[in-house]
Amino acid sequence: MKLCYCGSGHLFEDCCEPYIKRKSIPPTAEALMRSRYSAYCIANADYLVNTTHISTRKEYPKSTIVAFATNNHWLQLEIIKATETTVEFKAFYLDKSLVPQVHHEKSTFKKEEGSWFYVDGDYF
Repeated sequence: MKLCYCGSGHLFEDCCEPYIKRKSIPPTAEALMRSRYSAYCIANADYLVNTTHISTRKEYPKSTIVAFATNNHWLQLEIIKATETTVEFKAFYLDKSLVPQVHHEKSTFKKEEGSWFYVDGDYF
């Protein structure tokens, strides 16, 4: 049994995995954000594409997602602030040269037909 990549302290199988396997739907934008981080950790590009809003999906090609997910070693997620439709976070990782990096983003999410979708983000 493995703790979830998102840092919730819960087991992966009880936290983000059911969302990634499409067995349940993230109830909040923050839950979707956490599950998307976990999807990067396990390089599940299909989930990342499918949870990106259709209006911006073309801006995030699957090949780019796969490269970003697999060329980096994901270390930790830190949620800085979450509202109903935004999540500011820092994702800590090692790049392919094993240099520590921080991806700092304020993401925007939209709920449609009961499901949350990532729309876009501002980077710091």
